[in-house]
Order: sequence, then structure tokens, then C-alpha cells
Amino acid sequence: MLPAKVIGRVVATAKWPTLKGIKLLLLQPTDWKGNPDGNPIVAADGVGAGSGEFVFYVKAREACFSWLSGDKQELSEMPPVDATVMGIIDGVDLMREEL
Repeated sequence: MLPAKVIGRVVATAKWPTLKGIKLLLLQPTDWKGNPDGNPIVAADGVGAGSGEFVFYVKAREACFSWLSGDKQELSEMPPVDATVMGIIDGVDLMREEL
């Protein structure tokens, strides 16, 4: 799981059928301290995250598999996503670095 900040929303009126009803978010990947780390990405929203929230996401095939559920068991029913938001982060406790 990787941390990111939600910096916007992506609206697509024409999209793959299995993406219907899935909210797309624009994420700024961060380190665990909240500092930007890389370029923004588009991710499917699995938890109802909003703009400005600190979230964690998965990428690659794990992003697709997260959409399998009781009524969606076939691979053909998975949306073609490369990143999915899996949770909203309420806080992070980091151990103090030893110098």
C-alpha cells in the first residue's frame, strides 16, 4: 500500500463498461510524511475519499482484484484500473530517526 493525497477528481463520460459507477480520483503520491513523491496518477475510488484527504492505494493487478466481490467473480467483470484507493488515512505515527 502506498500513501497519496487526493488533489482532484476525473470526470469521464465515455469509459469502459465495467468502469460505470466508479469514481475516479486524481492522486498526488506522497511519502509517509505527506511530501510529494512522483507525478500525479488517476485511481479508482474504493472508499468514498474526497479532495484533500490523505489515502492509501494499491497499484498494478492488485488494483483490479480489489473490485472482485460476491456478485463480481469473473475476470471479465473487473474494471481496467491500474490504481485503486483502498483506505482513508486518519493519522500516521513515525518512529523518530536515530542520528
